[in-house]
Amino acid sequence: MPDNRPQPPEVDRVAASRAAVAARRARAEVKAQVAAGERTALEVLSAAVKDPHGVEGRLRVTELLTSIPAIGVTKMHRLMDQLVISSNKRLGGLGVHQRERLRDFLSTKPTSRRAETHSSLVVLAGPTAVGKGTVAAHIRENYPDVRLSVSATTRAPRPGETEGVSYYFVDDAEFDRMVEAGELLEWATVHNAYRYGTPRGPVDQAIASGNSVLLEIDLQGARAVRRAMPEATLVFLLPPTWEELVRRLIGRDTEDSAEQARRLETAKLELAAQGEFDYRVVNHDVAEAAREVVDLMQIRKALSRS
Repeated sequence: MPDNRPQPPEVDRVAASRAAVAARRARAEVKAQVAAGERTALEVLSAAVKDPHGVEGRLRVTELLTSIPAIGVTKMHRLMDQLVISSNKRLGGLGVHQRERLRDFLSTKPTSRRAETHSSLVVLAGPTAVGKGTVAAHIRENYPDVRLSVSATTRAPRPGETEGVSYYFVDDAEFDRMVEAGELLEWATVHNAYRYGTPRGPVDQAIASGNSVLLEIDLQGARAVRRAMPEATLVFLLPPTWEELVRRLIGRDTEDSAEQARRLETAKLELAAQGEFDYRVVNHDVAEAAREVVDLMQIRKALSRS
């Protein structure tokens, strides 16, 4: 049966096709900017709210989420369910409550735009008892291609920690020698008790060989690395809630009650510093947090070679 519906003139179809291609390219550019760190996802959402029919407003929520480093398709679908947003929703068409839920989630994602410099050094830091060591250990065991820097410390080993794998355990005299010889990339006294430092040699050698290095340290150390290597990428590990952080600190039973109270006060100050970091990862689940950190490392490694 012939189609008797009126057809647009050929010139209109060509113009419409060109406009559609231009719109797709514009949306692709927005996604590329988010992936490269040139814009944050929050900035894209704000632009969509201001102009629902603009480029950002026409971007699907699923597209925005998958453009964020460390969010793959599987995690994106899970997030869409958690946010109660349909997969065909565009940013400009979100309801007020959907927009608020998405904004709350995005506030834990990339916080700065530093695409002009890229480093093979990724620093993982966070408050006491957040699980930095556990996440780093999971990465060591499950992602053999990732190079983990091993810190030196003057404290004694905890149960299950191994010399040369968990830390280099040294006495005060040896630590003093390493400081005087300039062998440490950074060092600090943590919790007014023990000293921790990052041996510079292994980090420099790994980066010179073209490898990405993960450095798991405390907040003071992260700041020192940023001063020494401004191009380093800083990742802040967050607890799901404050209550969970308290539970983890008390549950590990490695400090007395007075020390626990002091560390919790320190943790409040540490949490307030998360805005200094390039990315934030919430440690709901160790395996998932580890995968997010590794994904970030692969993205930064690819960018440094581009």
